[in-house]
Amino acid sequence: MSRVELFEKIRNDHRQGMSVRALADKHRVHRRTVRQAIASSTPPPRKTPEREAPALGPWKATIRGWLEGDINNEVPKKQHHTARRVWTRLVNECGAEVSESTVRAHVAQVKAELYAAATASVPQTKQLGGEAEVDFGEFYVVMAGERLRVWMFVMRLSASGKAFRKAYVHECGESFYDGHNDAFAFFGGVPTGMIRYDNLKAAVLRVLLGRDRECNEKFIALRSHYGFTSFFCQPGQEGAHEKGGVEGEIGRFCCNQLVPLPQVATLDELNELIAERGGAEDAVRRIHGRRLEGRVPTVDEHFAFEQPRLAPLPDEAFDVAVEVRCRVDAKARVCYRQAYYSVPAGLVGRRLRVRVDATHLQALDSGRVVARHQRLAHKHTESLQLDHYLEILTRKPGALAGSTPLAQARAAGVFTVEHETFWAAARRKLGDAAGTRALIDVLLEHRRLPAAVLVSALAAANNAAITNPQVVLTEARAAADRRPPAIAVPIGGLEVYDRPPPDASGYDGLLAGASAGGGR
Repeated sequence: MSRVELFEKIRNDHRQGMSVRALADKHRVHRRTVRQAIASSTPPPRKTPEREAPALGPWKATIRGWLEGDINNEVPKKQHHTARRVWTRLVNECGAEVSESTVRAHVAQVKAELYAAATASVPQTKQLGGEAEVDFGEFYVVMAGERLRVWMFVMRLSASGKAFRKAYVHECGESFYDGHNDAFAFFGGVPTGMIRYDNLKAAVLRVLLGRDRECNEKFIALRSHYGFTSFFCQPGQEGAHEKGGVEGEIGRFCCNQLVPLPQVATLDELNELIAERGGAEDAVRRIHGRRLEGRVPTVDEHFAFEQPRLAPLPDEAFDVAVEVRCRVDAKARVCYRQAYYSVPAGLVGRRLRVRVDATHLQALDSGRVVARHQRLAHKHTESLQLDHYLEILTRKPGALAGSTPLAQARAAGVFTVEHETFWAAARRKLGDAAGTRALIDVLLEHRRLPAAVLVSALAAANNAAITNPQVVLTEARAAADRRPPAIAVPIGGLEVYDRPPPDASGYDGLLAGASAGGGR
């Protein structure tokens, strides 16, 4: 029976006229308890006896000094004094004669006091244009029919609460630096004071004692380029409150604007959606407790006051790309972060410079771009461009039908119905090998002629039941001469490659020399 129930029974019996003595005898309690029940229906709190520990008395100041030193000197948490270590030091170093249980109880009491004071926060007033906070947060979308985990880069101005948000398929250094470029461009300036971070690998190589950090050289260059200072929060939960604005912003935005899961076709479409919803929200959202000119402004109104106080942008954006050297494998691919990207087959066995930014990968040979791909979202996947394998397929035409580059070109829509129809007709008339080589002759011309011109020529050839590739190419070149210049895109490629046209000047010189020498 609880004390509240006991008091209820005593009070009910008292209303029936029973005396204090009778009530004490009936309920087997002290008459003091009966009087307490009659006076109030709520039992008074029990008093915890305060027991003195005379043996510990001389050492209380020493114990508190050790525990305060752990906090004030920012000693790593794993090297803080435990109760047992305190007792051991008291016995071995100070010669104290005290039990471990007594020390343990006192240490628990002191730690509760010290850590409560250490974790308490003080309200802050943020200066316009002075500070920002940065973080990454993950969320899910349905992209091109696939449920995909993506990361949102967020930079939030501390004073107005205006935030820049951008989604990436990788939480990596390239995304981190690209996010800064776009965020500063979005705000039209750079905070004049500090930007707060947690200990992201893109910025911090190693956490040292206290606030000291060994920073990534790329991050130092970014910081130098834009002229801001960085502030790193304490690791783990202990430092989350030091940039609570952006911590709460990611969760708040996802819950309010990205539920249910967005369904988009591309990453660009997702970022357009995020920007549109964020802009519409900032036009009407007001942050509780923020006042400006005697009223609570919207986020956009507050940002209008903050933006002129930001430092100006440098003349150009920071170069976010990282460079690595990769060896081309036997399948004409380079590997970056366990994903594979094709390059021209003639480069097999070579080591190439590979430049990677947040969204694309470029392979360079002797300073010129030989391949460009969109970055893949998953490990152990491939981005293979059919154009890179055409020279091999000329010698091995039987490999085309089941090739991965052909499957990806079909999926991307660059290997069209006209290509399929011409290939099928050529194989029926010329045989598999010769018919495939006829198709490859047409595909090679995609490096020089616009795709629309070649597709139109293929359509005309298909209607006339022509399978000679030279007829198709002659018609395409004639059509191209009648059209305004256009960029040629290789079959299966994303961009035109930096391939110079053939140069026969050396051969012409030889012919001229032979003619001058009498035709020898």
